[in-house]
This record gives sequence, structure tokens and C-alpha cells, in this order.
Amino acid sequence: MSDIIRLDSVSQFNDLKGIETRHPKVSVFDYVDAKTKFLPDGRYSCGFYSVFLKEAVCGELQYGRNTYDYDLGTLVFVGPGQVLGIKNKTDYEPQGKTLLIHPDFINGTSLAKKMSSYSFFSYEQNEALHLSEREHQIIVDLFQKIDYELDQPFDKHSRTLISNNIETLLNYCLRFYDRQFITREDLNKGMLVHFENLLSDYYDSDKAQTLGLPTVGYFAEKLNLSANYFGDLMKKETGKSAQEHLHLKLIDKAKEKIFDTEKTISQIAYELGFQYPQHFSRLFKNETGYSPNEYRSMN
Repeated sequence: MSDIIRLDSVSQFNDLKGIETRHPKVSVFDYVDAKTKFLPDGRYSCGFYSVFLKEAVCGELQYGRNTYDYDLGTLVFVGPGQVLGIKNKTDYEPQGKTLLIHPDFINGTSLAKKMSSYSFFSYEQNEALHLSEREHQIIVDLFQKIDYELDQPFDKHSRTLISNNIETLLNYCLRFYDRQFITREDLNKGMLVHFENLLSDYYDSDKAQTLGLPTVGYFAEKLNLSANYFGDLMKKETGKSAQEHLHLKLIDKAKEKIFDTEKTISQIAYELGFQYPQHFSRLFKNETGYSPNEYRSMN
């Protein structure tokens, strides 16, 4: 496996692209202004947030096990510390825009408190946001506003105006992702059915005893999704988080097993994937209001 190229600062990325660094903690540029059209093939880890607006088929980005070819009007988000693989094609002219935001730039602003809510920074690249023509124009306008501010002499208003425009852009992306979840409803429902089948198989086999309690990450991997995208998909489609679904299934299976009086509560706990029976008893009581023994006696 190739070594990871680490870019800790915004200026390092700008230097690779041949872009002037107007501010050391934030940058926005158009591909046509970059002196270097392509970053060298490789795997990169950046110490800042990156938003890539791809406006043409621009080669392949690789993330995890997936490779994605970009269509017109696609937004990709990469958070600090994530590894992004780049594999260039030789027969295309890259088009689009890039926004880079170092966490230090937004510290102390309202945006800093909200960054954790933008879960799409942890999505995989095949979960990119595809824009309609109108959505694309809104995003481009916000890129241009940020670009305008970076061209002005930096004053006491600059940081607030830039961070506010970044926050507005990311809030629009939340809305557009909600739209994308809706427009892919049929695909999403198929994904949910697959998840339910995988979850049933987990408890019908010996996976719980060998692997322990099921996790959101386990099922996201089986569905070829990032954990955050899978969690957001579940919430949008069902109103419940993926973790809530796992708990509900666990309790349903526990209730079934408790009726088998030949098994002790400890045996049932181990079969369900618990390492310690007392943890099972505590969770069961929190969910049902009764201890496993009380529930068995009542029924």
C-alpha cells in the first residue's frame, strides 16, 4: 500500500495546485485558475475540511473500497484526517471549484458548534451529493461570495462574513441531501429490506456469539455505505436511528429467548452477544421496565 501524503495546512494544498494563498486558513478557487491541473496520483490525508464541486467527469476519487466517476454538478465532502485517493485520467479537462476550511478559521464562530451536524463530511465518495441545475447555481453563488471576501482587505468583518457564507452553503447541502434521500426512495427502501434481512441473519446464525453485539458499522460495511450515511438514511426513512433499530431487534430477540425456561438469563445474554450478563439485564430493564427474570415470571 502506498504511503499517505499528509497536507496539514491550506497553503500546502494551494502550493500543490499552484494557487495563491490569500488566507492561510481558508481558500476557494476555480480549477481553471490552478497552474497545476492534477494532483499526483496517491493517497492524501488533509488537516482541514474540503468541499469539491465537480462540474465535469474528472477522473476517479477512491475512498475505502469504492471508486466513483463524477457526473456534472456533484459535491464531495472530505473531513480532516480522512484518506482520499486520487487516480487521474489523461483525457479530460478538470472543471469545478474547491473550498478548503481549516478548523482554526472557524473556532469561536457559530459554525464551529455546528460542524459535527454536517455528517456528510464522513460520507464515502459514492455517497456524493448530485445537484439539480438550480441547486448548482445556489452553490456556485456562495462559492463566489466567499471568493469575493477573500479578495478584499481583511478587516474585523471578514471572518464573520466568510464563516457565515460557509455555514449557509453547508446548510443548503443539508437540504439538498434531504431531497436526494427522497428522490432515491425506491433505492433506499431496497437498502432497508437488505438491512432487515442482514439483521435477522445475524441473530439466526451464531454471529452474535462469535462477533458480539451488532454494530451500526458492521451493517454499513455490509451495505457498502459509510456509517454516517447509513445512519442518516435510516433516520430519514424510518424516523429512528440505526442504533435504535438494533436495540429494538435485540429486545425482540431477548423476549423470544426468555420464554425458553431451560436457559438461564446468563446463557441468553451470551447468545445475544453480551460479554457480561449484567449489561444485558440493565439494557432489558431500561427498554421494557422489567428485569429479564421479572419479564419471564409475568409471562
